[in-house]
Amino acid sequence: MSNLPFGFGPTDPDKRGDNDPEGGGEQSGAEAFNQLGQMLSQLGQMLSQAGSSTGPVNYDLAKQIALQKLSGSSDGKIGFAANSDSDSAVRDAAHLAELWLDAATILPAGANTTVAWSARDWVQKTLPTWQRLCDPVAQQISGAWVQALPEEAKQAAGPLLSMVGQMGGMAFGSQLGNALAQLAAEVLTSTEVGLPLGPDATSALLPANIEKFTEGLELPNSEVLVFLAAREAAHQRLFAHVPWLRQRLLATVEEFAHGIKVDTSALEQLAGQVDPSNPASIEEAMSSGLLEPKTTPEQEAALGRLETLLALVEGWVDVVVAEAVGDRLPGAGALRETLRRRRATGGPAEQTFATLVGLELRPRRMRAASALWKLVGDKHGLEKRDGLWSHPDLMPDTEDLDDPLEFSERLGEQASIDALDPIAELERTQQKEEDKKPKEDPGTPED
Repeated sequence: MSNLPFGFGPTDPDKRGDNDPEGGGEQSGAEAFNQLGQMLSQLGQMLSQAGSSTGPVNYDLAKQIALQKLSGSSDGKIGFAANSDSDSAVRDAAHLAELWLDAATILPAGANTTVAWSARDWVQKTLPTWQRLCDPVAQQISGAWVQALPEEAKQAAGPLLSMVGQMGGMAFGSQLGNALAQLAAEVLTSTEVGLPLGPDATSALLPANIEKFTEGLELPNSEVLVFLAAREAAHQRLFAHVPWLRQRLLATVEEFAHGIKVDTSALEQLAGQVDPSNPASIEEAMSSGLLEPKTTPEQEAALGRLETLLALVEGWVDVVVAEAVGDRLPGAGALRETLRRRRATGGPAEQTFATLVGLELRPRRMRAASALWKLVGDKHGLEKRDGLWSHPDLMPDTEDLDDPLEFSERLGEQASIDALDPIAELERTQQKEEDKKPKEDPGTPED
């Protein structure tokens, strides 16, 4: 994994301060005493901020840091409508988008409320979902360090272990707070990263971020706002009316996180590289990559499932919104391509998510998924296309993205979506997986 979650990456030796100890340099007693005093002072400040937070991540600290960093951010008044505030502008855009979407999908509106969020609102409203996503990672990482200690060391440490856990939770919380602040300043809607981060049945747009996003597009603010409102509303229709989707997305991320493994045997090798009298040796040992979490086959499988499902979600939204806005928005084609590239290249959303959860949240097959949904809709109609979301085993898989025509022809053999058999589709998928496995060589039979 190239992105270590929660800032567990190696320290950059080029960023060492001018007064930091080098190689074999020695410190005077006064300097060492002063550094010890500073360390104890910082430790006391950290522990005083820990509060009553329990668990692998101090979310109180994360929220405090994120909100503090965003304290100077603007509420983002949309300027395209005279004498109108951002709330009414967002509601009007969402209402228009919902009307257009009604003709482009059989799924009804999924949001009961449409709101304009500031960056600070986004942090507070999405933090419960981030807690669900980040806890498995933090538990795996922090647990690995404790398990690596010899049993006698654990007994000798005694109560200190709980303090170490508390400090780890604060370190995680600090990293999370900084990352959320960065992401909150960039996201355009509550569903932009492809996951249902916000409250149920609530569409949310961030006007201040949208206005910054619009600056270089040479398009009217109103047009951009309606287009993004349509994408948000389309996501909400899926999350509200496909009961298994929300749980499947979040559970797959959790499954990936639970698979994180740290090679604790590397700690013994690491200890042999450290000279306690030379701080630089500690830095060099930590930068060796010995403690980098290893990606397991189970994680690779979970990542593959997540990428395919994200691509199907984003591809469906892409097609439905394109059909809904049609020729109504002159700049819709340019906006569609801009957002496709934004998602494909990752940008700040993917980078932050990789830091928080340890994986890249990128729908790499989104264009292929868009082509599949477009083909199915054109050949079989909206009812059959959208009816595939009724059961997870009816959904296209990775091979179907490679050959959408074959999937469309197989779908056409069924008179209606009700005639599709989820069990038969599941058995077909299992058989394809079995066919992929290498055949064992029976060898030469003995006489």
